[in-house]
This record gives sequence, C-alpha cells and structure tokens, in this order.
Amino acid sequence: KKKTTSYVDLLIAASQEGLLTDLDIKEEVDTFMFEGHETTAMGITFALLLLAEHKDIQVLFSKINALELKSVIQESGGKLTMSSLQNLLYLDRCLKETLRLYPSVFLISRKATEDIKLQSYMVPAGTTVHLNIYGVHRDPNFWSNPEIFDPDRFLPEKVQKRHPYSYLPFSAGLRNCIGQRFGLLEMKTIIASLVGNFYLELVDYLKDLEMKTALVLRPSHPVRIRFVPIECEQLETFETNTSRTDVRN
Repeated sequence: KKKTTSYVDLLIAASQEGLLTDLDIKEEVDTFMFEGHETTAMGITFALLLLAEHKDIQVLFSKINALELKSVIQESGGKLTMSSLQNLLYLDRCLKETLRLYPSVFLISRKATEDIKLQSYMVPAGTTVHLNIYGVHRDPNFWSNPEIFDPDRFLPEKVQKRHPYSYLPFSAGLRNCIGQRFGLLEMKTIIASLVGNFYLELVDYLKDLEMKTALVLRPSHPVRIRFVPIECEQLETFETNTSRTDVRN
C-alpha cells in the first residue's frame, strides 16, 4: 500500500530542508491540537444543548439517526467507518445548523497586504480586518428567522440558493480550516452514539447563558444536561409526552 504522509511527516520534511526549526514544529503541533479539540468539544456541547432544548427535533433526530445508522452500518459490514459517517445526512444538517448559531471560531482576522476596494470604501494596505462570523450567521439578509434552530436550512436545495460566504464556520478560501472534515467526523461519532442511547433533558437554557469571548466561543461557566437512558420502544411514549411543548416559540 502507498504510505500515507501525516501532518507531522510534512513538518519534519520541511525542517530537514531548513524551512522550519524545532520550535516552529512545536508551535504548529500545539495549534493543531488546540484547534482540533477545543473547537470540537464546544461544537458537541452546543449541539447537545440545542437538541435538548428542541425536543421535537430531538425526537425526529433520534428516529432518523437510528434508521440512518442501521443502514450505513449494514453497508459497511457492521462498522461505523469514516465513509459511513458521511452518510448520516440529518445529523450532518443538525451539526451545520449548530455551527451556524454557535460557530466555535466566531471571529477571524486578516491583514490586508494591498489596498482593497469594496463597494463603498477602500481598505488600505496594512489594515487588520476582523471578520464577524457570528454576526454573518445571524444576518437576516441571508437567514430568515436567524435565531431559530432549524436543521432543514441545510437541505441541498436551500444551500444552493444562498450566498456561498454566508456560512463560514471553518473560514473560507485558501486559509480555511484544514481539519474541518475530521472535526465534523468527531462530532458525528459522539453525538450519534449519545442521542442513540439517551434522551437529552435541559438543565441550563441557552438564553440564560453568558458567552465568553475567548479564542473559541464558549459559555462563561460549565453547562448541565441530563442524560436519561432510553430503550427503542420508549420512543413513541416520549414523543407523545413532549410534542405539546415547542420551546422555539
């Protein structure tokens, strides 16, 4: 088999060519480890909070997730693989909507290396530009009822109608996040397993949380979710008990 070249292999090769020092490699690995863990952890946290708060979507997700999981596991010989995870389509929509409302990296900065002419003004070379991803994701010019959690915003036909840069949870262009696919796979693996085995009950409401503007968007204090073990046959009863309440309203 062809040997796969890892990220660290590339850094060491660059070091051997005199392009990186040992300190450079350490900084690159530190950044990669941070970006791949803190961001994913917060994405999982907000996804679980949103599903717990929107019980109608949680029940629908539980049903669809069970069917999709069964199908992809059968197709992959009884294993949940990286390839089969990509076929969990409703889970994918739920995670994308989570990252719209609560992008782990909510602000990025770029330095203009040359004058840039926008529609109404000029950005001079040397200017540091802050891109407010959190604000773009809640801009009513692109998103109807932007505060509402609605995974169906990411149905293929709706995605095609939107501006390609109205959704930037992993930045965009040449400097976008190189670990975005792996991060989504991590989130899918954990959430698919949790929601398949537990009902999520809210303890802390999102509207009551204060956000901390650190490098990664996160609540200013720990949040709580109640995990209630479930059996498949209890799903219909649970749906009946929760269908009268829609916290989105």
